[in-house]
Amino acid sequence: MLTRRKLALLTGAATTTALLFAALPGSALAQGKTVIDFWHGLPQPLGGQLEQVVKEFNDSQQAVQVNASYKGAYPETMQAAIAAFRAGNAPHVVQMFEVGTATMMAAGPAVKPVYQLMQETGAAFDANAYIPAVKGYYSSTDGKMMALPFNSSSTIMFYNKDAFQKAGLDPNKPPATWPEMIEATKKLKASGSTCPFTTSWPVWAQFEQLGAIHNTPFASQANGFDGLNAELKIDAPLYVKHVQTLIDMQKEGLFKYGGRDNKPDALFPSGECAMIHGSSGLRSRIMKEATFAWGAAPLPYWPEFAKDGPKNSIIGGAAFWVMTSPKRTPAEYKAVSQFFSYLARPEVDAKWHMDTGYVPVTMKGFELTKAQGYYEKNPGADVPAAQLTRTPTTENSMGLRLGNLPEIRNIIQEELEKAFQGQQDAKQALDSAVKRGNAVLRNFERANKG
Repeated sequence: MLTRRKLALLTGAATTTALLFAALPGSALAQGKTVIDFWHGLPQPLGGQLEQVVKEFNDSQQAVQVNASYKGAYPETMQAAIAAFRAGNAPHVVQMFEVGTATMMAAGPAVKPVYQLMQETGAAFDANAYIPAVKGYYSSTDGKMMALPFNSSSTIMFYNKDAFQKAGLDPNKPPATWPEMIEATKKLKASGSTCPFTTSWPVWAQFEQLGAIHNTPFASQANGFDGLNAELKIDAPLYVKHVQTLIDMQKEGLFKYGGRDNKPDALFPSGECAMIHGSSGLRSRIMKEATFAWGAAPLPYWPEFAKDGPKNSIIGGAAFWVMTSPKRTPAEYKAVSQFFSYLARPEVDAKWHMDTGYVPVTMKGFELTKAQGYYEKNPGADVPAAQLTRTPTTENSMGLRLGNLPEIRNIIQEELEKAFQGQQDAKQALDSAVKRGNAVLRNFERANKG
């Protein structure tokens, strides 16, 4: 059983008293149906679209009722779920962001692995139906699926075609490399743009994805997949050159640092910034808010660090984890497996992809989307899936499995901010991030050994 101390270490911070009194899951039975409590971390409008998927499942059969509840952003949802587990009232299913994967895998008896759930309940489930980059992220080292992938995304580039036209750039030829990216930002600035380029999710987009597409480790031990004794490797020449480039671009008015995590998202659909590196899931918001012509393209790469071309990108987003509880019954686990089997259907996967901009997580979902002519009618919508699948995964492009990765992301963002404020150069920032980040990894290793 998880101890209070271990859970606090897993989350990187003590759980607040308020979270201990989080809403408890409802009755296991309602009107003859088995009730499943599902906690998620998607705000509107995506949260509403997710809850519509749940409603469609509920309407499709008479045996199971899934109650979906928004519990705040991903970190808050994780804290709330662990607090509920400690109280003996964990939800049946919780949506966990990808950087919480190592924490969930270390949670031991708090989690029932998906492969085990499907075996025990006799539900049809094919882990190989999932895109390799997606499957690998949520699998154990021996290849067993631990969580159900659902809202997966990758980082891509969105660009303002009208701004490109005004700057004398080809609106149908976005920059493919970083030297081309720098030249494009200079022309955009010369044409009057006050923000040629910004990035959302600075660490995910400019570090984690950077390492993957250049087949360069973010951390040792196959980015943490091979052991808890991983150490950060973001002081390598690729990262130093890249961060120094961003610092120099900011000084020249070619790049705008818009804040941490997804805070910069609004800068592109508003028209303020001409290019953004962001989640493919941003597509839905851009479609609703942008008043200009726009396009989507793969992330640019550094030719000297990718002599044989860029590798596949890695996923972001979240997966669904099954949680345990002392009074949980076989019927409840059976109901969860029915819900998961529904979510794994190609038509459900394809519709979610088309409605939101998240990537299809199964190959059949991708093929169904293509067969329906969606990509022909919506140029660029296939960019994230194509980028995820363009090469076989390597140990550097399978993803990350590092303990307390949200805390490490914040450390890197803090050091980046100091650099952008002129307090240090790229090498100093990355040396400090490595030292501080490794201390976090050692704390996680000590808490979860044996």
